[in-house]
Amino acid sequence: MRWLAVLLALMVAGCATRMGKDGRTESTVDVKYLAKTEVDRIADTVRSDVTDGLLLIADKLYKRNPREWKKGGAASREAAVERLKMRRYRSFPELGGAREGQAAALAFSESYEGDRVLALMFGLLTMTDAAFEHKEEFYILDSLDERKLYNCARNIEIAIWKLSGDRNAAGELFLLSNELDPARANLSFEREFGREIALLDLMAKVVADRNGRGISRVGQSVVSTIFLPVSFIK
Repeated sequence: MRWLAVLLALMVAGCATRMGKDGRTESTVDVKYLAKTEVDRIADTVRSDVTDGLLLIADKLYKRNPREWKKGGAASREAAVERLKMRRYRSFPELGGAREGQAAALAFSESYEGDRVLALMFGLLTMTDAAFEHKEEFYILDSLDERKLYNCARNIEIAIWKLSGDRNAAGELFLLSNELDPARANLSFEREFGREIALLDLMAKVVADRNGRGISRVGQSVVSTIFLPVSFIK
């Protein structure tokens, strides 16, 4: 009986009613939605919103650091963002095959000479891909791991910390982000990053509740120094 109730609920969610030219109403069922739960729909939305938000941050970073997109040979800032959006691994030889935390860490490495915005944002985007099991749409039999989502959120916190704190040998920030000058303060980066963190934490909580598990918190001292694993969580 329980499965019957679930099926009926999904059928209602997948139904659409419209009026025909003859004035009669007809109902149709989109089979696609019969295979989705509410959690799946939330996952679809969060996945899309986080990715779009990270691409927006990438564009904003390129605006603040125009020399970076020029390093990668892109024709324009927009082309550099589009390159990130496609995320074709073989298209980034300067990263040497690195992705997720390894790629993001290059952005703050003294020896790295490539596009630092590319390295950081490709790292965060591929972490997000991994946290959502490399899927863009979710159905009733798909599963997510709350630990991957949680670690992905913490890695964005690490990125914020590094953007505001990591400097090269000359004492300059590797990448400019927030403008802290009181006369023209701009914390839009922090706000946008905060939005992605909140979405990922919400998704982690939803998945943990569905899986009947809690989320293990990581010590702040660890969070503020290294990028946490996402793909390699078992």
